[in-house]
Amino acid sequence: MRRLAFRPLWKRDTIRPLCNASGLGYQHESHQDDAESSINQETDTRKVLYNQHIPTTNFQRAALAFGSAFAALNDPRRHVMVADLGEATGQFALERLRSKMNADPSGRQILRERPRIHSSVVNLDKLRNFPEDSFGKAYVQFLDTNEITPDSRMPVRFVDDEELAYVMTRYREIHDFVHTLLGLSISVPNEIIVKWFEMIQTGLPMCMLGSFFGPLKLSLGDNFILTRYYIPWVVNTARKAKSVMNVYFEKQFDRPIETLRQELNITIPPNVPFEGKYI
Repeated sequence: MRRLAFRPLWKRDTIRPLCNASGLGYQHESHQDDAESSINQETDTRKVLYNQHIPTTNFQRAALAFGSAFAALNDPRRHVMVADLGEATGQFALERLRSKMNADPSGRQILRERPRIHSSVVNLDKLRNFPEDSFGKAYVQFLDTNEITPDSRMPVRFVDDEELAYVMTRYREIHDFVHTLLGLSISVPNEIIVKWFEMIQTGLPMCMLGSFFGPLKLSLGDNFILTRYYIPWVVNTARKAKSVMNVYFEKQFDRPIETLRQELNITIPPNVPFEGKYI
C-alpha cells in the first residue's frame, strides 16, 4: 500500500494578506507536492477566507476541541488554547448570535461596518481626558488599572465562515467593555463572574467551561461567596440586560456610564470581597 506523506495542518499552507482596510480578503498560496495536494482535495476543499484563517475538516475540528479543552482545563492561562476551544466548539452559538445581531438595528450596523477595537482605532489618550463619569473614562481607567491593552486579543483562525469569524472577533474585543460595565476587575473570581454573564448572553461553550470549571481554582470560602452572592446577581443581570453584542460601544464613550447601564438594564455587583489572592 502506498504511504502518503502527512504534513501538520499548521504547516500546510502559507497565507499572504492583500491590502484591505477591512482586514478581509486574503490570497492563499499552496506549497505542497502532488501527494499532499491529492490528500487536500479529498479532505479539505475549503479556501482561506480571511487573514490567519486555517480551514479544518470536521475531524480536525473535533480533535482541536478535545485537545484545547484538555489544555485549557489544565492551565486556563494558556490563552491560545482557550481561544482555539472557543472557535472549535462555537459554530452553532455564533450562528445564533449572528441571527440576533441581524434582528437588531445596532447589531446589523455592527455586522455591516465591522468596527474593530484596538489602540490604532480607539484613541486611549483622548479617553483619558473624558469626564470622570463617562463610559470612555471608565473604560480607559479599567485598562490602566489592570495594565492591559485592547491589542492583546487572539486573532480568529478556525471559524470557517468569514462573517461568523467577525462575530467571534467582536465577542473577544468587547470583553473589556463588559468588565467595565459590570464594574469587575480581571481577578480570577471576577473573570469567572464575567464568564457567567457571557455564557448566558452568548451561549458559547467555552464560556460554559470557564463558568463551571473556573471555580475549581477558588478556595472553599470564595466558592461560597461566588455562589451565594455573585452568581444569582450575574444570572439575573445577564438575562435582563440587552445583548452586549448589539451595543455599538465605540459610539458610547462620551455618555455617562450610569446612563448606559440603565439603558442596558445592567446593575452593579454586590460589594462582597473575595478572601483569596489569585494569580
